[in-house]
Amino acid sequence: MNKQKGRNTLRTMAGIVGLAFGVLVPFGAVQAAEKIKVGLMLPYTGTFAALGTAITNGFKQYVAEQGGNLAGREVEYFVVDDESDPAKATENANKLVKRDQVDVLVGTVHSGVALGMAKVARDNKTLMIIPNAGADDLTGPLCAPNVFRTSFTNWQPGFAMGKVAAERGHKTAVTLTWKYAAGEEAVNGFTGGFEAGGGKVLKQLTLPFPGVEFQALLTEIASLKPEAVYVFFAGGGAVKFVKDYDAAGLKASIPLYSSGFLTDGTLAAMGGSGEGLLTALHYADGLDNAKDKSFRDSYSTTYKMQPDVYAVQGYDAAQLLKAGLDAVKDGKLEQGAMIKAMAAATVDSPRGAFTLSKAHNPVQDIYLRKAEGQENKVVSIAAPKLADPARGCRM
Repeated sequence: MNKQKGRNTLRTMAGIVGLAFGVLVPFGAVQAAEKIKVGLMLPYTGTFAALGTAITNGFKQYVAEQGGNLAGREVEYFVVDDESDPAKATENANKLVKRDQVDVLVGTVHSGVALGMAKVARDNKTLMIIPNAGADDLTGPLCAPNVFRTSFTNWQPGFAMGKVAAERGHKTAVTLTWKYAAGEEAVNGFTGGFEAGGGKVLKQLTLPFPGVEFQALLTEIASLKPEAVYVFFAGGGAVKFVKDYDAAGLKASIPLYSSGFLTDGTLAAMGGSGEGLLTALHYADGLDNAKDKSFRDSYSTTYKMQPDVYAVQGYDAAQLLKAGLDAVKDGKLEQGAMIKAMAAATVDSPRGAFTLSKAHNPVQDIYLRKAEGQENKVVSIAAPKLADPARGCRM
């Protein structure tokens, strides 16, 4: 058989193979866009397991809404349970980056783990999207071109609530939190907003994490007689504090304020003690926008539960990734082009559309919310389009 005849035979065979699968593939056709490998490093066991699951659900919901792909690319998932253990952060992140060679790291909830992940991402120049951890340093002194966040900094809701407390006429306040980075950053945010509005923080009280012995501290608050109290607690600690604050008679005499993590997912356990509490966060129940309505309807249908702020942050992580992939459609996953597109993106979030700061942190509305029953209902916008100052970022 001569060479020309052989080439014709091969073409005929290629056509037959294509027809056998119901698709005629022309010779020399461009191959499909390469898949995107997503590394999900989140807590799937332990205290924060529900948060990791909600983030994952939100991410996958957005992918499903896009027809099961992002910008025409198949999404391949690689999953690691980070166990909310900072000591394992480097090892776990390296599994995804070096072993699985993921294109993007998505994680995590615990700020200590996220700090370890971010170092791996920076050292290996791997794209990273943070769907929760609020550590200010991640988009502050440790910022990097390849690191993005779709959640918040601890400073943002704290600052917004400090601003609200001052606007409500309070002149003095006391703060209380666990002595750890997230609490200290939240309290510093509140102090900045409150004092900028003419207030004065009389004392910043702390207790070791995760202690819940509040009685002595409540006695000290009563003796200081502030006009307002700001706290940063979450989970079981939040439930215990709010119940103790109410039982001590302080709820009726000194208004209690916090970021939204005090009451998100905890109102049922607080019972009547949580009723009427005002908190600040970048998401709330009862937002009047079409995106949130469709998001809630779809999420509740798929997962048989109402979404929370964590699901929103996961959903928006997938949206932000798609913005990057739209810039490299049908081409190589050129990271520079993706980073440029992601940095310039406007994310159509259920929380309301947001952009990103130069440090790659959301510039977003922070809502004032009021606890009613088991909902944190939106009252107003406490701080519109609030950007974190990103102190120390040299990007």
